[in-house]
Amino acid sequence: FREVRGAAEWDMQRRRMYDRDVDVPRLTSGYRIEGGENPLPPLLRDVAHRVIDALRVPFTNLGLNLYRSGQDSVAPHNDHLEEMEMGWPVVLLSLGATRRMTCRTKEPPRRVFHTDLDAGSLFTMSYDTQIHYTHAIPKTDKPVGERISIAFRVRPENHQSLHYWVGTRTSVRLPSATADNNEMSLSSALPSTP
Repeated sequence: FREVRGAAEWDMQRRRMYDRDVDVPRLTSGYRIEGGENPLPPLLRDVAHRVIDALRVPFTNLGLNLYRSGQDSVAPHNDHLEEMEMGWPVVLLSLGATRRMTCRTKEPPRRVFHTDLDAGSLFTMSYDTQIHYTHAIPKTDKPVGERISIAFRVRPENHQSLHYWVGTRTSVRLPSATADNNEMSLSSALPSTP
């Protein structure tokens, strides 16, 4: 956790929602595994190749979210299908504190699933999951340490984000992580390769 937290270049974002600008309630970072504007830090390259080897999926991009406390969250959403290669999964690697993910069906019968994403867990969502479900990390009032989610995606070749970004991004430097739940090492956070 600490190594990834220190290696990534984090952005604080503001977005326009409902006629006002609001802070995005988490820090974000993103990289192409090969090429791209921002060079992938060696630690994240190692993480990416270990997940690619373990799952045998040709992931091309990493999206990172840093949840600093229980008040950081992501609202119910599905990944943008036009920004994904059809048929490939989205995989989330969790580092740090455990947080609950909520998945909801989009159509009746309405069902809700809750999954605790523990440190070192890999959560796989098929391409079809993005069509039929939303997923979220809701806020919690319970005391909880920091968590990093690394999302692995297969983007189309020569992908340019189609997001209609409205807002600002500010790079931030983070102080050192000190929470007890951040003591895990990279080797214990990832599955061994087959």
